[in-house]
Amino acid sequence: MSTQNSLNGKVILITGASSGIGEATARLLAQQGGRLLLGARRTDRLERLVNDIRAAGGTAAFRKLDVTDAADMAAFAGHAKQLYGQIDVIINNAGVMPLSALSALKFDEWNRMIDVNIRGVLHGIAAVLPVMKARGEGQIINLASIGAHHVYPTAAVYCATKYAVWAISEGLRQETDRIRVSVISPGTTESELADSITDPASKEGMKSFRRITIPAAAVARAMAYAISQPADVDVSEIIVRPTASPY
Repeated sequence: MSTQNSLNGKVILITGASSGIGEATARLLAQQGGRLLLGARRTDRLERLVNDIRAAGGTAAFRKLDVTDAADMAAFAGHAKQLYGQIDVIINNAGVMPLSALSALKFDEWNRMIDVNIRGVLHGIAAVLPVMKARGEGQIINLASIGAHHVYPTAAVYCATKYAVWAISEGLRQETDRIRVSVISPGTTESELADSITDPASKEGMKSFRRITIPAAAVARAMAYAISQPADVDVSEIIVRPTASPY
């Protein structure tokens, strides 16, 4: 696959783009000719990322985004359409992972995962689906996790949210024959995701779990592969994880 202009100017929205997988994906897709709108809460990081992309000859803009706010997500999509005239792809990447045993009763963290990991994806879908249906084409890429396929101690709620992402994606895929729907499920990946863990025991356990990781760029390449396929080819699901990982 060519690494230059292989995306033919597709307009791509990325949530959670300020670090980790989102940032790596933005850099790669810009190199491949995508026109990007990047969203996250940390606009200082988004600004630096957009400046880097533009300095390298790419096309990108950013907007502050709270994926838990449906109106804000709709405005984000509207901004992309205003900037570029269309929306070809959305990557619903924003996610949080404050792991803890259920017995810790961390209601606030459970709700945060539900709000960001599930509602955030639904809001992203809702923001672009009418536009894509009107055009008769488009692609929705949702970030799940290896946790959508295996459940681990302290990760019950997180895994539940990621299984929900898988189920929502599969349901959407069956409801349309014009819009491509892809689920990307990363294994342990270099990112800031584990930084949200506040439970001491879970934080310590995660050090062992994450002793083998892949770079965020590996997940970005999986998304680029899914996007670059012909319109009649839907890469419905990709699991990408370290070769040496038992999980």
